[in-house]
Order: sequence, then C-alpha cells, then structure tokens
Amino acid sequence: GLKNLDLATIVSTKKNYLWNEGIWNKKSNTYQTQNSNNYSIACFDFGIKKNILRNLYSLNFNPTVISVKSSVKDVLATHPDGIFLSNGPGDPFATAEYLVPVIKELITKKIPIFGICLGHQILSLALGAKTKKMFQGHRGSNHPVKNLLTSEVEITSQNHGFEVDRNTFSSDIIETHISLFDGTNEGIKHKALPIFSVQYHPEASPGPHDSHYLFEEFYKLVNKHAKKN
Repeated sequence: GLKNLDLATIVSTKKNYLWNEGIWNKKSNTYQTQNSNNYSIACFDFGIKKNILRNLYSLNFNPTVISVKSSVKDVLATHPDGIFLSNGPGDPFATAEYLVPVIKELITKKIPIFGICLGHQILSLALGAKTKKMFQGHRGSNHPVKNLLTSEVEITSQNHGFEVDRNTFSSDIIETHISLFDGTNEGIKHKALPIFSVQYHPEASPGPHDSHYLFEEFYKLVNKHAKKN
C-alpha cells in the first residue's frame, strides 16, 4: 500500500518554473495566454495538476511552481503574495517529515495559504492535526460534501486514501467541510490566520465545478492581505 511512502518527492519538479497559461477560451479556441499578473503565488508541486495552475493564472495570479524540497528561503525568494499547496500521491505523514517544519515557519510569516488534497493534509499536520489511512478511500467525481459555513452541498471530485482525523484539530481550527458519504473531514480554515484548505479537487477537469469559488476565495484573501501590508 501507500502507507509510509513519500511519493511527492518522485513526481515533484526539480527546478522552479513560471506558469503562464490560463483556462480554455471557447471563443478563441485556445488557452488564455495573458493576464494582469496581480499577485505572485508560490505553488508547492506535490504532483500538481495543470488545470489548477490554469485556474490560478486565469484569476490573475502569477504562479511559480516550486519543488516539494524547497526551503523557507527558497519559497520567500519568489516574493510570494500567497502560497499554494497542491494535490499529490503518497502518505502525507511520510512527506510531512521534512516538509512540515518548512510549512510551520511559513505559517508564522502570515502569508495567505491555500491547500488541496495532499496539500490539505500537509497543512493540517503543520497545524497540529493527525492523518490516517482510510478504511474506504474516496475516488470519483460525484462525492457530496457539505459546506458547514453555508449549509450548502457541493458535488466534488475526489481521489484520496488518507484523511485528516477530524478529532485532532486544535481550537484554532474551524472545520468547514465534511463528506456526506462517511462524515470524514473535507476542509478547514484557521480562526485568525489567512489559511484554508480542502480535501477535494475544486479544479475538477473533467468533473463538477461546484467548488470553483474556492479559487476566488483565495484571490480575495491574497488581495485583502496585500492591501493590509
């Protein structure tokens, strides 16, 4: 099985690179290739999907994709207005052994952070929670998730075999989403810091688009933080 396997190291980029392609434009029949590059985002690559980067670019982010082995110094050298923790394979606890100290220090910088999938699990570990292997993994594009802040239900795309143990969150963490299949955790936000994450894939392509608003929430968070500073 995947237990104790750090697979993010294998699939991650070895060199930083800039991403400059947006989502598909039906009118021009091409991918978007220009934006206003409002904010720089350091995107940790744990096995990042291109459509995540396209969604970020189309919201006028300027994504720099960075290695899973990046140090705090490496991350800050990209002058990020926000940090994104991507999806990816493997046991989050195995990847967390070397990555959690980096994420913990970045959290102290109060830079907005958004994580999905493995990124959600790594962020949760950095915030003091625990992860565990699921009895039944979530695979597919029709998983109902309840947004506990709005009481709305989102149909989501999921692909994970580990979960964040919802009984291990500190008092600083608000649980924002849960699975309607088995009640497992699907999302969190920090009470005081500009940090949030979800277990599923808001960029689903192909798949449901119910959760695309999360990218827009990230933009609002980065924009608000930038104006404060």
